[in-house]
Amino acid sequence: MLVDSHCHLDYLEHDGAALDDIVARAHANGVERLVTICTKLSEFDRVLGIARRYPGIYCSVGVHPHEAGQEGVEHADRLLALTDDPKVVGIGETGLDYYYENSPRKAQQVSFRAHIAAARESGLPLIVHARDADDDTIAILREEHKAGAFPGVIHCFTAGPALAEAALDIGFYISLAGIVTFKKAENLRETVRNVPIDSLLVETDSPFLAPIPKRGKRNEPSYVVHTAEKLAEIKDMTPEDLARRTTENFDCLFSKASTREASPSA
Repeated sequence: MLVDSHCHLDYLEHDGAALDDIVARAHANGVERLVTICTKLSEFDRVLGIARRYPGIYCSVGVHPHEAGQEGVEHADRLLALTDDPKVVGIGETGLDYYYENSPRKAQQVSFRAHIAAARESGLPLIVHARDADDDTIAILREEHKAGAFPGVIHCFTAGPALAEAALDIGFYISLAGIVTFKKAENLRETVRNVPIDSLLVETDSPFLAPIPKRGKRNEPSYVVHTAEKLAEIKDMTPEDLARRTTENFDCLFSKASTREASPSA
């Protein structure tokens, strides 16, 4: 069994994809649990509604750094108020993205810290997006961790050893998406070789970043098997062993998804 720890089923549905078929293909490929990720609080009800439709599908609550200028949160309360539902198993995605600069850096940082506070108070894992902002991401995570520990994951990890080491130092997990399969991603693969297996997760980040051999197509949760196969090769493990270990890691981090399940909506 595999878990897609990070996907965007609402984006797929918005693009006209039939979610029943997507979920069925995931199950046919041994992907039995998914976490569909919230990127805007204004879209949270839709994300939660999708999670409620299917057993084994969960969601997060949060504001992507791209949206921090318009929807960023300054206090944890707004996030915490939405975490009681048994389908809500994570906080985010949040973090910093200085590549596109879609939101002011200050707004991203304030919102990031509010999400951290929500993760600390709720005990739910923080789902961190980091792109071209490694130094500030490391600084904020370290500073906030000194104020009180919180669980989390760097999703769709593409950075170098410095961010990986900083994340591991505070007990975070590293999640790999399809980029790790790309031909030009040898630097990333070298970093991953040094990450302990008990700190790794797999994801699709679908509908983005389809792995080889599906690159160029719209990504979907069933394709996480290709990322897992590449990760097994990198770590010199069998695909079955890799699936077992990453699923165990998911259960440790997203413990709420392992112990509670909501009934599908009528």
